[in-house]
Amino acid sequence: MFFNSQYFLFVMLPGLLIGIWAQMKLHSAYGKYSQVPVDSGLTGAEAARRILDQAGLNDMPVEEVEGHLSDHYDPTKRALFLSSENFHGSTIAAVGVAAHEAGHALQHLQQDAMFNLRMALVPVTQFASFAWMGVLLLGFVLHIIPHFILIAVAIFAVLTLFQLVTLPVEYDASARAREQLFRLGLVNESEREGISRVLGAAALTYVAALVNSVLELLYYVSAARNDRS
Repeated sequence: MFFNSQYFLFVMLPGLLIGIWAQMKLHSAYGKYSQVPVDSGLTGAEAARRILDQAGLNDMPVEEVEGHLSDHYDPTKRALFLSSENFHGSTIAAVGVAAHEAGHALQHLQQDAMFNLRMALVPVTQFASFAWMGVLLLGFVLHIIPHFILIAVAIFAVLTLFQLVTLPVEYDASARAREQLFRLGLVNESEREGISRVLGAAALTYVAALVNSVLELLYYVSAARNDRS
């Protein structure tokens, strides 16, 4: 069988534990620093606006969006979307998250190579996320699974590549966020640790996603090899 006890022990369980650990770190850091106000009194929306304006992105909107930690930069709309708590919040967490999303806008503005690669992979990844399992199931139905496993593995490798590219993009956005926050005087030196912890904890979720994807890919490659031997 393609999915068995080894899949649970070496893929599903480690991936689940790593994911839970990353989420716990994120919610711990975010929960703590969402209670700590910034000395400047700036909201997340105002901090993002300052960073964007300084970069010449005066026309880029910063909009409020529903959801918890639903903050994101949309490169197709060229707009920043901040969750209500970070849009209105005047805390270290709110300002840190908002600056991170502004960091993605700066990547887009400067045509960062990894950011552009990630953008190019998005439509391919959206297709692959549905296609790989469909191909695998089709192989079971038609009883020609060895050939279909190889196709499914190749498709799943695209998902892993996307996670691999995403990681440096997210770390770079956080680095840009820290640089802009301190360069523009939006936070002070005493708030550096809090900013770093919030951004670092957020990045761990992407590390967890990559590790989980790599574990799955290695398992499928091993299963494909065993099935052909």
